[in-house]
Amino acid sequence: MTGTAQAPVVPPSSLQVYRELGDLKRLRDARGPGSLADRAFVRSWRTLLADPSPAAVQRLALRETAHALAAARLAGVDAGVLALAGLSRAERLDVLRRAFDAVTSTADGGLGDVDDLRAALDPDPLDEDLLPAEPGFVRALVHQPRAGATHPVRPRIVVEPPESHGDHCFTTAVYSALVAPRHGVARGEAFLVALAHHLPNGDLPDAGFGGEVLLGEHYLPVLAALEERSLAQLPAAVAQRLRELLPQRELADNPVGRVFNTADVLDRVLQVHHHARAAGFTAGQALDDLDIVHPGAVQQFQLRVLAEAGIPVR
Repeated sequence: MTGTAQAPVVPPSSLQVYRELGDLKRLRDARGPGSLADRAFVRSWRTLLADPSPAAVQRLALRETAHALAAARLAGVDAGVLALAGLSRAERLDVLRRAFDAVTSTADGGLGDVDDLRAALDPDPLDEDLLPAEPGFVRALVHQPRAGATHPVRPRIVVEPPESHGDHCFTTAVYSALVAPRHGVARGEAFLVALAHHLPNGDLPDAGFGGEVLLGEHYLPVLAALEERSLAQLPAAVAQRLRELLPQRELADNPVGRVFNTADVLDRVLQVHHHARAAGFTAGQALDDLDIVHPGAVQQFQLRVLAEAGIPVR
């Protein structure tokens, strides 16, 4: 055999970053309903409708991916919160960059060149009141739960809480934007395909792989009909671009398909790993690994309180 072995698209060193980005499906704050990922999904569609040009879609992908990386550590502490607290523009940008660097540095270069993403960090709060309203299918996808692990001849594995299709589509879009350059695909194009890849589920409840098999010969016609119902809610130019792009995700023989399928399988399997980790979580991990009794002036006092109460800390 000749030739040089190709570097992995997702090196093991970068996997922790993808896991942390996936946790945006589970992080919430008081500023709105749903997870941070759900809200970013809606915001992305509204931003897209405000300007669907390729250049604007590229800016959207860069901005949302960059801010998702910062949010992996800051959660809901974003530019708007920092501005509300009185930080200057320069101070806000410094905090966002600090968080971005903290998470990307753990990948040891495994994310490739992320300078364009870092440059897209925006310390100015986004005024969402100026954006168009989202199409109906977008809100439906936020409310539509994912099926989880199903099989046509075995009982489904029910895990709580289920992720939404908005969670999955946004996370897959961010993953796609991260891996896109390795396949020569623009981050914006990759982001758009993943953002839109569950259009039929605006109307179609998710029965998972088991449901797909049992629908049999009806499955593809059902998907096609319901995808068109969602596409009909979009401006004609956006709908047509998606009709051109979305079929490419069905195979891995083209760059867009390889990017999408990398991101999609990562998110689906890491979601299963999340539930497995959550089920196996121990108090010792929180106390020993995560320092839930934080180092500081009162740590020894707090540890004494726990010891006197008979609460194990090891």
